[in-house]
Amino acid sequence: MSSTSAPSGRRERNKQEKLERITRAASDLFAQHGVDDVTTQQIAEAADIGAGTLFLYAKTKGELLLLAQNDNYSRSLERGRVAAAEATTTLDAVLAVVTPIVECNRAQVENGRTYLREMVFGDPAEPHHAEALSIVARTEALITEVIADRSGVEAAQAATLAHVVSAVQLVAMASAVDEATTVAEVVATISAQLEVVLPR
Repeated sequence: MSSTSAPSGRRERNKQEKLERITRAASDLFAQHGVDDVTTQQIAEAADIGAGTLFLYAKTKGELLLLAQNDNYSRSLERGRVAAAEATTTLDAVLAVVTPIVECNRAQVENGRTYLREMVFGDPAEPHHAEALSIVARTEALITEVIADRSGVEAAQAATLAHVVSAVQLVAMASAVDEATTVAEVVATISAQLEVVLPR
């Protein structure tokens, strides 16, 4: 091993460890208090790093929320993929994909709405934002596959329908501002709209 590769490897491990501490601290604090009631200084202290170091990993609190939540949304998408395989109709399969994402988004309503806002209006050059958009793209790709397989429509039409599903889901989640609104109620709203547009 060369003399330069050891320090470089150590630096990368240190960076990864700091990223994991930041992600864990942000996730815990946002879950407990909501994104609006947490400061970046609190996250830095909980992660045991300086505020300046924190901003090397995420420049804003919105980006910190994306960092903290992207893994949860990715895991929700995988749960949806598994559930969709068991569904019999096109609508049921699409709702199987959508439901775990709605659950993730409603786990803390304030955080969920802020996550959607950051995803739509955030800086697309920022890596955590790019990852959030990648999750949306993967979700649409899965829904495209589900629609094409279940209904037999051509891939281009299935992709268009998947984009419609994505828009319906986004609006339904963003507009459910009342914390008392349940996941089942949000999914029912999505289902009622998709029933009109999805092929039987």
